[in-house]
Amino acid sequence: MENANERALKLFVVLSRASKVLHEETNRLITSEGLNPTEFAVLELLYHKGKQPIQKIGEKILMRSGSMTYVINKLEDSGYLRRETNAQDKRVTYVAITESGDKLMASLFPGHADNITRLLSVLTPEEQEQASALLQKLGVSIRDLSSQKN
Repeated sequence: MENANERALKLFVVLSRASKVLHEETNRLITSEGLNPTEFAVLELLYHKGKQPIQKIGEKILMRSGSMTYVINKLEDSGYLRRETNAQDKRVTYVAITESGDKLMASLFPGHADNITRLLSVLTPEEQEQASALLQKLGVSIRDLSSQKN
């Protein structure tokens, strides 16, 4: 019979390993197109949500601002996105996907989505819903515990 620590540690290891394998498999397609996972995440956000303030992109894809500048510069140099200054507030810079970036994502994203669907198909739709709910509950709880410490 497992005690609370053993059970929690086992779950942590299982979640960590599953996450690692899932990321490795989903990143294969992304890297085959010459993108790294962070670049793909930025392009995916812009592809689905439209132009975004640079500051918000980092928050939405969980990335620090210093690294964000590097990624934005690299994608801009590749012609996949462009910066746009906010006419009302010069302190805010937006980033928008270009036609070239849009074409790349239109060709890449469907295969990415299909790959994720295939990888997660071992779980029934009900199990996928249950796993989503449980992991969301876990994430919210950890965030709340973390904010109580600060």
